[in-house]
Amino acid sequence: MKTIKLTTSILFLLLATSTFAQRYITKTGHIWFHSEAPLETIEAHNKQVNAALDTKTGAIVFKVLMKSFIFEKALMQEHFNENYVESDKFPNATFQGKVTNIDAIDFSKKGSYEASISGDLTIHGVTNKVTSTGTFEVLPNVIHGKSKFNILIADYDISIPGAVAGKIAEENEINIDIKLKDLKK
Repeated sequence: MKTIKLTTSILFLLLATSTFAQRYITKTGHIWFHSEAPLETIEAHNKQVNAALDTKTGAIVFKVLMKSFIFEKALMQEHFNENYVESDKFPNATFQGKVTNIDAIDFSKKGSYEASISGDLTIHGVTNKVTSTGTFEVLPNVIHGKSKFNILIADYDISIPGAVAGKIAEENEINIDIKLKDLKK
């Protein structure tokens, strides 16, 4: 039921803001983050990411359920949800943005295209502007998007207790790998 609500929310957001030439969506996008600290490396994966792209306007949105991040160690996952991102209070991370070089991408022609993306990333109830580059690989009825960027966790009011300061990096790498499918197909 939550997946239906998330997908409906994303589609409503896009429908309310533009007239579509073509819509692409996914409910199974993959986002992961990597934290490389002196005492420990932490990585967590989430393969239940909702995303949508309007190929006419370049509008792109993501909605990520924080409790869907899977860690190598259960205790890391528990601390992430309870102590750091407070998943019960802030259950989702969202991104609302735009492909700023949309005119340079031919979504009707198979190929790989560099994309510039800018928008608002909200994590832990805090919103910041982010910009990134990535690629869109256009395939029949699918757009495969990839991107990588870094965030400072302090920018999202996430505190690192002194007891674990050497285990959690202040800057984390965020990786995105999504396969958006043509909504009409």
